[in-house]
Amino acid sequence: MVSDIDTPAVPRFDTKVVVVLRDDLAAWQELNVTAFLMSGIATSAPDLVGEPYVDADGATSLPMLRQPVLILTADAALLRSARAKAAARDDVALAVYTRELFSTSHDAANRAAVAAVATADLDLVGIALRGPKNVVDRIVKGAVLHA
Repeated sequence: MVSDIDTPAVPRFDTKVVVVLRDDLAAWQELNVTAFLMSGIATSAPDLVGEPYVDADGATSLPMLRQPVLILTADAALLRSARAKAAARDDVALAVYTRELFSTSHDAANRAAVAAVATADLDLVGIALRGPKNVVDRIVKGAVLHA
């Protein structure tokens, strides 16, 4: 059993990280979209990633995001609305994933696929946001926890 002395205080975060997935994706698509979107969020600020993990034998593993991530689902209309609200703010980091990216095979092709479509016409299947808690909560209002 770990004592309270050995347990660091639980940090309170001023920001919230959420991934909102379209509610009609296959399981493999949900996982793929989440992984790609979180790679974008992880690079959005220098203090988001913690220190490397080291086990009792001294083996080192890569660092991970320092704060929890909520995974939500929503329909296409809510995704479009949330993207627009997030994009209009300077204090919210935004990553997008469109349906076209399921058929591309590398980063340059991904960026070209997004660049070929006007913002209003993006077929969003997922977005990720990081910003002030209350702002992110308002942006994703109506999305539900992923089951």
